[in-house]
Amino acid sequence: MLTPPASLTIYVATQPVDFRKGAEGLALLAQETLGHDPMKGVAVVFRAKRADRVKIVVWDGSGFKWPPIVAGVMRMNAAQLSALLAGMDWTRMHAPRIPQPKALA
Repeated sequence: MLTPPASLTIYVATQPVDFRKGAEGLALLAQETLGHDPMKGVAVVFRAKRADRVKIVVWDGSGFKWPPIVAGVMRMNAAQLSALLAGMDWTRMHAPRIPQPKALA
């Protein structure tokens, strides 16, 4: 679960939007129609027509260090995903190592 910081101002668009729109289209819609610019530290929540999906547009100013473009998928651990979504360098995150008990001689 993603937990936004308590200081983040969140606006919820009450009208459904076309979910074919990407982040840029939704950010433009938020700015021009709703008067709230996600590039200025607010989050705008949009819903699909059936109200069964949401898209949230927010920018924290950090950007993302995305994995390299290759065919297929790549595996990440929870720490790496958290770092990616926080805008940090996810390649520096590793799962905690569990110490192995020493063998008795």
